[in-house]
Amino acid sequence: MAEKAVPRRQLADAIRVLSMDAVQQAKSGHPGAPMGMADIAEVLWNDHLKHNPGHPQWFDRDRFVLSNGHGSMLIYSLLHLTGYALPMNELRRFRQLHSMTPGHPEYGCTPGVETTTGPLGQGLANAVGMAIAERTLAAEFNRPEHEIVDHRTWVFAGDGCLMEGISHEACSLAGTLGLGKLIVFYDANGISIDGEVEPWYSEDVMARFRAYGWHVLEIDGHDPEAISRAIESAKAETGRPSLIRCRTVIGFGAPNKQGTAATHGAPLGEDEVRAAREELGWPHAPFVVPEAIARAWNATEKGFMAETAWKEKLVEYEEAFPELAVEFVRRMKGELHGDFADRAAAFIRECQRRGAAVASRKASQACLEEFGPSLPELIGGSADLTGSNLTLWSGSRSIADQHDGNYIYFGVREFGMTAISTGIALHGGFIPYCATFLMFMEYARNAVRMAALMKQRAILVYTHDSIGQGEDGPTHQPIEQLTNLRTTPNLSVWRPCDSVEAAVAWRAAIERGDGPTALVFTRQSVPHQQRDGEQVEAISRGGYVLIDCEGEPEVAVIATGSEVAPSADAVRALREEGIAARLVSLPSVDVFEAQDEAWRESVLPAGLRRRVAVEAGAVDYWRKFVGLEGRVVGMTTFGESAPGGELMAHFGFTAQRIAAAARSLLG
Repeated sequence: MAEKAVPRRQLADAIRVLSMDAVQQAKSGHPGAPMGMADIAEVLWNDHLKHNPGHPQWFDRDRFVLSNGHGSMLIYSLLHLTGYALPMNELRRFRQLHSMTPGHPEYGCTPGVETTTGPLGQGLANAVGMAIAERTLAAEFNRPEHEIVDHRTWVFAGDGCLMEGISHEACSLAGTLGLGKLIVFYDANGISIDGEVEPWYSEDVMARFRAYGWHVLEIDGHDPEAISRAIESAKAETGRPSLIRCRTVIGFGAPNKQGTAATHGAPLGEDEVRAAREELGWPHAPFVVPEAIARAWNATEKGFMAETAWKEKLVEYEEAFPELAVEFVRRMKGELHGDFADRAAAFIRECQRRGAAVASRKASQACLEEFGPSLPELIGGSADLTGSNLTLWSGSRSIADQHDGNYIYFGVREFGMTAISTGIALHGGFIPYCATFLMFMEYARNAVRMAALMKQRAILVYTHDSIGQGEDGPTHQPIEQLTNLRTTPNLSVWRPCDSVEAAVAWRAAIERGDGPTALVFTRQSVPHQQRDGEQVEAISRGGYVLIDCEGEPEVAVIATGSEVAPSADAVRALREEGIAARLVSLPSVDVFEAQDEAWRESVLPAGLRRRVAVEAGAVDYWRKFVGLEGRVVGMTTFGESAPGGELMAHFGFTAQRIAAAARSLLG
């Protein structure tokens, strides 16, 4: 006799009780969203989501993003129930040190978690990037009757996600691009931490998304049949992303607290947990899932069969298109073409030979021209500053015009752009880059941090890097931003002084696989620096001796970016005076600090205490290199509005002032 099917409500209730039990045991967490969205999750994960618990990184899986990441027990319950390597003991250890179930979902910590979420709206923006990646990759590799890239991106989002401004940036672009395989479930429970949201969030969300060009639906989020119909409708809509507004009750099943802010961000309490068990008809002990319910949830066999069917497609594809298949596998693995290193090295040598004086942003564009043809995985663009950031190269093709393109006109959306780029990196198959003025990194700051937290290979291009950008004035002139970037864990920062260092920086960013890289460039022209072959090779170490003296140096000048040139003039002047001065170019502090002690000592000996740091940015950062007794030629105020050259002189970034600072250390 066939086993009797388990009612859907019981399957959903398994999510509810696991969520409330884990939060209660941790005495911390957010039970309301998991309990309210359990019915939606049950229908999606059991009937529509394409995934394989036995192989969470299977490339053609659907991507599921819990943008309202505070409801993390929802995804942990789903992953455990469907058969991922997330044992019940880890649910018991929710929010505990070194558990696989941290307070908010963390990429790389829990199998099946596609992105780190918590800062509201960013998961949604990451998902837009994932959807862009899927469509672009499909357009590149799919052929008639050979669709090896064919998956959807699903998002759970709450009121908070849609209140955040990043949701406007990302969803507006998603609608414009017509990302038909992006489907968002909006948990419209009307509750946030401060209570009922209507007094401060009364907009017509459905009208807003229709204006973006989305396909919009509204359902009862506790009606499985309505949920399934809406999903089928969204899947059938291929030309527009879909928003499914789900009317739900936060904390569904907790009889005395459901529908209130009391279930949002705190445990229900022992009495309410008992009452919820009675309300739901769930007599089982905490963290106990009956065998029949566990079997009904388990998706390991179905997932294995889905991936096996895809692998068979891939074999047929390899037979029909062997060269494309090799390239596709390379892209899936995130490997560079074997000749990239040699090409990059040859280009760096050529830059040194040419010795051109150019703005480093122009040198950056030359790198794109050189590296782009051998990097079909390179995709990116600018936040409405293409002509200023110089991110367009001769092989650029807009994804708005051609689905297999490689350039994204992000519009004035710095925050959304950066989070979308991270989503592209998370999806795989691409190396994304995005660009804006360094000052407007501030709009994107939290997305930069999230890329670093997840160690994603995204390239963040920032131009107009100092007061040297000139007439736009202090609103556009960064001061503290370099310090901000350099003190971010996992983020590598390069500020090159000329075209040679720019080429090395781009190579480092492309080759780096364990985190994002910020490339910081000038608006103004910078002179070429003379180097021998060993010095060119040394650039990749992040810091090296650019100009040295005979014997032991008496004083070291440390400089980056456009300030290397006046520092070089200052060191030459000091040497003419008989002062043994050394110039250290330090394009990447983090790379330099990662070198072995012998290299660091050869560049900046510990015994060499007389040091001057020169950078048109915040002074305090450089105290780590010069100490309290050293000198820093830097900025302690905001800038002014004037031509860049005048400002550099006005604020003291001249050879004369740098030399004077060095002399002052000699007594």
